Amino acid sequence: MKIKKTILLTITTLWMTLPVAFAQKLKLIQGDLSALKDETELNVAYEYSPMRVGKFEKEEDYIAKKKAEYNEKEAGRGEKWEAAWIGDRSERFEPQFEELFNKHAKNLKVGSNPSAKYTLIIKTTFTEPGFNVYVTRKNASIDGQAIVVKTGDTTPIATISFEKAPGRTFGGYDYDTGTRIQEAYAMLGKSLGKFMSK
Repeated sequence: MKIKKTILLTITTLWMTLPVAFAQKLKLIQGDLSALKDETELNVAYEYSPMRVGKFEKEEDYIAKKKAEYNEKEAGRGEKWEAAWIGDRSERFEPQFEELFNKHAKNLKVGSNPSAKYTLIIKTTFTEPGFNVYVTRKNASIDGQAIVVKTGDTTPIATISFEKAPGRTFGGYDYDTGTRIQEAYAMLGKSLGKFMSK
């Protein structure tokens, strides 16, 4: 009976600390969002350069290291990994961000809408790919800025910083790097959609 109580207490404590452990920070650091009050759709664009990755100041250094490691194990595997690393952006991360943003924003949708008055630029400046090797893990996360501009212009109307948008799957079956990072963009979409609806 005592063991059951201890286990239950441990699970409850872990469950209560999850929102804190995986919290992300969104902050309006420039301008305001009042220009969007009558808008129902935004164009969306994505920027990934320059971007730090893990302990690497430059993404290209991270890619070079991973390619060499994979090619050492199997010829050509590094090139396949690199293609997936870049391809996941348009195939997984961006659709996931848009789906969750649109689900949680009120009266505001994002997507490929070049005729929209305003464009939301998601600029990722840091990616932590994380890892999951069965006995130990580190969650993925992304940092950057969400910048609102008039479509066709580069002058920011509003800039929202995001830090530590967490990426992991429930149950921990996220052994694939792309899956973990995809979840970070999903979390960003959900949180940013709510934030911009306030």
